[in-house]
Amino acid sequence: MIRGRDGSQKKHLIPSLCVGFLFLVFLVLYYGSFFGTQGNYANSAIEHGTKFSRTIGWSNVDNSELGKSDESIFSQQGDDGPVPKSFPVCDDRHSELIPCLDRNLIYQTRLKLDLSVMEHYERHCPQPERHYNCLIPPPAGYKVPIKWPKSRDEVWQVNIPHTHLAHEKSDQNWMVVKGDKIVFPGGGTHFHYGAGKYISHLANMLNFSNNILNNEGRVRSVLDVGCGVASFGGYLLSSDIIAMSLAPNDVHQNQIQFALERGIPAYLGVLGTKRLPYPSRSFEFAHCSRCRIDWLQRDGILLLELDRLLRPGGYFAYSSPEAYAQDEEDLRIWKQMSALVERMCWKIAAKKNQTVIWVKPLTNDCYMKRAPGTQPPLCKPNNDPDAVWGVPMEACITPYSEQIQRDSGSGLAPWPARLTTPPPRLADFGISTDMFEKDMELWQQRVDSYWSLLGSKIRPNTLRNVMDMKANLGSFAASLKDVPVWVMNVVPEDGPNTLKIVYDRGLIGTTHDWCEAFSTYPRTYDLLHAWTVFSDIEKKGCSVEDLLLEMDRILRPTGFVIVRDKKPVIDFVKKYLTALLWESVASTDPQANSEDEEVVLVIQKKLWLVDEGTKDSA
Repeated sequence: MIRGRDGSQKKHLIPSLCVGFLFLVFLVLYYGSFFGTQGNYANSAIEHGTKFSRTIGWSNVDNSELGKSDESIFSQQGDDGPVPKSFPVCDDRHSELIPCLDRNLIYQTRLKLDLSVMEHYERHCPQPERHYNCLIPPPAGYKVPIKWPKSRDEVWQVNIPHTHLAHEKSDQNWMVVKGDKIVFPGGGTHFHYGAGKYISHLANMLNFSNNILNNEGRVRSVLDVGCGVASFGGYLLSSDIIAMSLAPNDVHQNQIQFALERGIPAYLGVLGTKRLPYPSRSFEFAHCSRCRIDWLQRDGILLLELDRLLRPGGYFAYSSPEAYAQDEEDLRIWKQMSALVERMCWKIAAKKNQTVIWVKPLTNDCYMKRAPGTQPPLCKPNNDPDAVWGVPMEACITPYSEQIQRDSGSGLAPWPARLTTPPPRLADFGISTDMFEKDMELWQQRVDSYWSLLGSKIRPNTLRNVMDMKANLGSFAASLKDVPVWVMNVVPEDGPNTLKIVYDRGLIGTTHDWCEAFSTYPRTYDLLHAWTVFSDIEKKGCSVEDLLLEMDRILRPTGFVIVRDKKPVIDFVKKYLTALLWESVASTDPQANSEDEEVVLVIQKKLWLVDEGTKDSA
């Protein structure tokens, strides 16, 4: 006991305790910081962001009334307002930061998550005091990405300096390192000899004409779960099929980053506890090739989520050893899965070797004939199948609407007519055919104007990955039908849920809240289109500065931003161009005698590299 020790022992004890206490304080300060960096950039960044947000009266804590004002912030700012001359650069270890899918955040905040249901791969966003108020640097030696369509087959290794997948999947032809490039032969875990042959094999199993999976335009939208580096989705594009390639930020954490670098549509997400951010009846075809998902868990809730997303008569292609039932365990899983899908009214459309393709019913008739008490049950009438943002999954079957029951199907035109044909679900929003056609005409004029403003800055292959940050009916994307791009159509979670119209037009997209970071890697989009997004953010009381930094994070160097908003918003954004290392390319003024008060600002992000702590334009 201490009481029995002599004075010299006490003298030695006190300094030891002091040293131990100081060491603990250091650990708390070091690991408690959301940055976790050793440099000064992170500390100055978080300090700058906090002070600035308080100065201008902004906060996005629970979107509360704090920070709101009767007067618009865009009109409050004078020429001498607190606009930063520059933003600090984040530590280079954060060059691949995804704020709402950051494992360090989970460790540091000690979130209690259920790993068995993949909660740790779902979105967990930082509080405002943990935001990165700094510019995400590109990796050393970063190059402007290879252009489409060449990018489908090769990317610069320096842009994604990770070769572990090439070694781990070397026998499956996922990817191969060749000199300064990473090459994608088109293979996958189940299709070592190429996605093209595998896709033709699936079409052949279904007896589709000429072994083409799009089935004369009837199959347009595909959900590829556990997509790897998205070669399946990449090879579908030549058949006029667009896939939402989905995978979590798991042990193969760079797979979606590779997909997007290749110019293939992809999204970071997981079948966990929350609904995927897509409305009901969005896809004609779902695909899982050795995706390592336990479809039987929790009363089949993950398979029922796929059921919610599939259209009437939609297909689920499942390539897995269970479909072949070689051993006792595979046979057990196959029997249980077969029984589950039978109760869900799915039928086997085709089965060959290790691949089975189920088909979903066209109407509610089978559901109505099930014996009372059959599991899984039908979802309750008050269960909105299109409510998805942060909504937990439910182990129930989503019945069809009266329109689908009446038409014995979705009533959608085949592609490409689908893009311009008014879909039946327009009636959910009270939108007439005339209104739909006028919306298409308006956005075609606007897109033509955008391309005129971009002028010599772009060539036919300059742009590939495009995001419409407020897509509405998807007419911006539809107007780009003749341009070799794909568009991620984002529909804000608190507005009209028009994302189902986007999907019904044969386009893809997701729901999102722009008060939070988007689920993608840095440097993944060539063009961001922000139509009144800043005005909407102001109404919600979220940080405009955070939104600008988030846009910079997901925008590729040399990429473009098109802001369409009111003049005070444009003037506000212009003040940040220098700090963000952006430059104005072109702008328009409100037209005289026009009801359209919106102004257009076209911006280009500079390519800069970090050199000994400074930002050097390349």
